[in-house]
Amino acid sequence: MGSATSPAADGWAILCAAAAEGKAPDAARLRAALGLGGTAGAGAVELRFALANTREFGVVISAGVGGVEAELARGNFRRDRAEVHASVALADAGGFLAQFSRTFAYQSLAAKARRAGHAAPDAALLACFERLIALGRLVAERELAPGVTLERLTLDLAAAESLGGGEVACSYRAPTPRRLARPIAKIDKLIHPSRIGIVGVSASGMNFGRIILKNLMGSGYAKEKLLVIRPEETEIDGVRCVPSLKDLDGKLDLLIVAVPSGAVYDLVDEIIATDAVESVMLIPGGLGETKTSVEPAAALAARINAAHGNPGGGPVFLGANCLGVVSHAGGYDSWFIPLERLPKPKKKPQRNSVMLSQSGAFMITRLSRNPWLDPAYMLALGNQTDLTHGDMLSYFAERPEIETIGVYVEGFKDGDGLDFARAVRRAVTLGKQVVVYKSGKTPAGQAGVMGHTASIAGELDLFESVVRQAGAMVAEDLDAFDDLFYMAGALHHKAITGNRLGGISGAGFEAVGMADSTVTETFALEMGELTEATVAKVKDILVAKKLDALVEVRNSIDINPGADDECHLQIVEAFAQDPHIDAVVVGMDPTAPSVMALEESKLRPGIDINNPKSSVHLMPPLVERTPKPIIGVIDGGPLYDAMAARLMDQGVCIFRNCARAVRALARYTEARLAAEAIRTRT
Repeated sequence: MGSATSPAADGWAILCAAAAEGKAPDAARLRAALGLGGTAGAGAVELRFALANTREFGVVISAGVGGVEAELARGNFRRDRAEVHASVALADAGGFLAQFSRTFAYQSLAAKARRAGHAAPDAALLACFERLIALGRLVAERELAPGVTLERLTLDLAAAESLGGGEVACSYRAPTPRRLARPIAKIDKLIHPSRIGIVGVSASGMNFGRIILKNLMGSGYAKEKLLVIRPEETEIDGVRCVPSLKDLDGKLDLLIVAVPSGAVYDLVDEIIATDAVESVMLIPGGLGETKTSVEPAAALAARINAAHGNPGGGPVFLGANCLGVVSHAGGYDSWFIPLERLPKPKKKPQRNSVMLSQSGAFMITRLSRNPWLDPAYMLALGNQTDLTHGDMLSYFAERPEIETIGVYVEGFKDGDGLDFARAVRRAVTLGKQVVVYKSGKTPAGQAGVMGHTASIAGELDLFESVVRQAGAMVAEDLDAFDDLFYMAGALHHKAITGNRLGGISGAGFEAVGMADSTVTETFALEMGELTEATVAKVKDILVAKKLDALVEVRNSIDINPGADDECHLQIVEAFAQDPHIDAVVVGMDPTAPSVMALEESKLRPGIDINNPKSSVHLMPPLVERTPKPIIGVIDGGPLYDAMAARLMDQGVCIFRNCARAVRALARYTEARLAAEAIRTRT
């Protein structure tokens, strides 16, 4: 943190003195405290460093292009090229310098340094970042003056062989009050309830409460563990009723509230006053999502927050505007979607993933389109009136049986972005994978976010940079989220040791398409150079299949449509055994006449996926025994759905076109290597 004589402490003292007088800090003294007292000289590159006290992530350090180009760069550069950000709570100077080295500003600095015959000023940058991070941590922990904290400190400077000082801008604001800590251990009661109560069940019609009751029973939750809170009824659908919370014969683990939004306010007060439940699920929408409900919803959240100061911490609340929870381990489904509209798949013998989403429909569509995801838990957070993204991720990061966590974020409550980033870092250090998609990328999208779950979307570049720095895989769109979440589950136990790809297909366009899809905005796979031993091994396979005259052995390789299932998989194994290959993507060529890809062949009876020599039978054991990732591509229409489904059911990672497969692998490899670097530094 820095002693009383450290440069960070000197910078802190300068800021405190300025804040107490309500004026800008002494620029020359502050630059000196941060190691920016040199002169840059001719040909210097303009840089901009900053500390910003953000609503979501607390104090963040930023570095990027400076001067007049700074604003232009934001809208015209690719990710990580204009500016990078990191939470000072999680950052270290070396890691942030590595982030900064991706920017156009640093690369310009390095290029000019090379032309001038000297090295880029990495040592000076490292020292400056170390001081800024230490100063940022002081800002995060203390007030500069009573009721005053830093809003933003901006340093414009020039760099060549050294870092030269330029303009300093500083602004202040009042500190943002933090909510009381939620007792997140009670999330266990929410997802593993021994008794569930429901408020809002119709005795005569099929309202949301009645649908939820039926879904609970339909998912196997025992009637005798259910209770309906409804006066003037003794039972509904065979479930016992009691008039009110005061009439409970013991505390409920979970109370599901499915009443109209206007009735929620008084009911929540009763829940808090009676202390009759451990966790609450608020289904109703409309709380804080309309102009007239903003103030009442804020007051409701304040009352819930105050209850966390009571002995025992009070109940935790999920929602409002909450679809509900599916908990396989807890044996219940509280979604208010009729089961006939969304049959729940049972693809995995062992479920080890979680999906957390502000939007229930996001989870429904993901599961409907991708039944192989099939998480152990799916929780809709809705408006985050109480429990937040950070709370949920903090809880699931500590559960040893969970390996992969997928999160859909619309916006964070004040300060919860930092809690979320810390939870990401904790999950990653424990060997878990976190896949995140953030909506609200455009002004129109941000307006939709506010109307949907009363969230403030926040700045996308800041979100992506900080959350990736914490160790998460950040998806740029819905398809990328689907691909990464699926791949993370399929490849979690595979070794990711480098970026060298082996590409195999019997279709020329596919072999080229794999190579063309290796580069993302921030990372690149490369086609590994095959060893002589691998080339000889593949040649022998081709000779045995009488394809040697038609195929040139290289990477990526077009092995000809005449290659059968066995040929494909023998070459896959040869590539996977090559020390210069880190992962293999294989096009399965389902339309090729030699491949057993049909569910049933009428022209060639028995030459189909039920044949013991088909890929459906041969590929799963190959994938199981190979420590490196193997990804299959089945590029074809509905005729080949059965082949894909059978392989995916057996744990083989299958994509339906090569571009998506390789792009997903590039993103996944980048994130896995970054996570390993985090674990090494921790």
